[in-house]
Amino acid sequence: MANFLTSSIGKKFIQSVSGAFLIIFLLLHGTINFFSVIDSLHGKFGKVAADSMPYSHGDGWFQLGCDFMSSPVIDIMVPILALGILIHIMYGIWLSVQNFRRRGGVKRYEVASKAQNDSWSAKNMFVLGLVILGFLCFHLTHFWAKMQLQEFMGGEAENPYYLLMVTFGQWWVLALYIVWFVALWLHLNHGFWSMFQTIGWNNKKWLPRLRVIGVVVSTCIVLLFICTAVNAYVEANFVTASHQWTEPLLNSINF
Repeated sequence: MANFLTSSIGKKFIQSVSGAFLIIFLLLHGTINFFSVIDSLHGKFGKVAADSMPYSHGDGWFQLGCDFMSSPVIDIMVPILALGILIHIMYGIWLSVQNFRRRGGVKRYEVASKAQNDSWSAKNMFVLGLVILGFLCFHLTHFWAKMQLQEFMGGEAENPYYLLMVTFGQWWVLALYIVWFVALWLHLNHGFWSMFQTIGWNNKKWLPRLRVIGVVVSTCIVLLFICTAVNAYVEANFVTASHQWTEPLLNSINF
């Protein structure tokens, strides 16, 4: 086992499996966030029941999704996924450093092929990873620190709808996040089929299919996040801001 983990195949296997944790987490996270867009379509954006009980009648879909994210099952699942993501990030950095020392430049760890060498994403997975990591830290200060961390510390999570508007209400923040989402798309688009290639699904029959599936999955994930961000910007600047019942809260927000 030790020899396998230290071999070239073992290293790629660890990175691929940990990458699967990232994809699962993003699918879950993106879907919950997209509930806010559904709320806007049904006129329920910002609807939170007066009581503090989870799954209250009158809560919007996004609030219900946030309640679900605080359930015991998710409380167990999220740390496991987060650990997998952390391993993916740290192991990717370590592999890149090893390749840098051995080859005199930052090159990716996957098996070389003409298709991979022609791929810009394949050649810049490390750079894309750094961009994603930087914005991830930026993102955590906007949401996780003000919601899950607050509940963990015994406090009360802030209103998720207003966190969306506070974060994406400024055009330049929205633009930065879209840049992040594009980098995420490039990283996922290559990483998805590369993950399956590592476990042996690299024949002429399956590899083209996996490339297409990778484009579909990565596009769906990124569109979920982009739609959420753009919708929050519109709500903050044009829709919700015009509602009298939100005026006292919006006046306290510095866009």
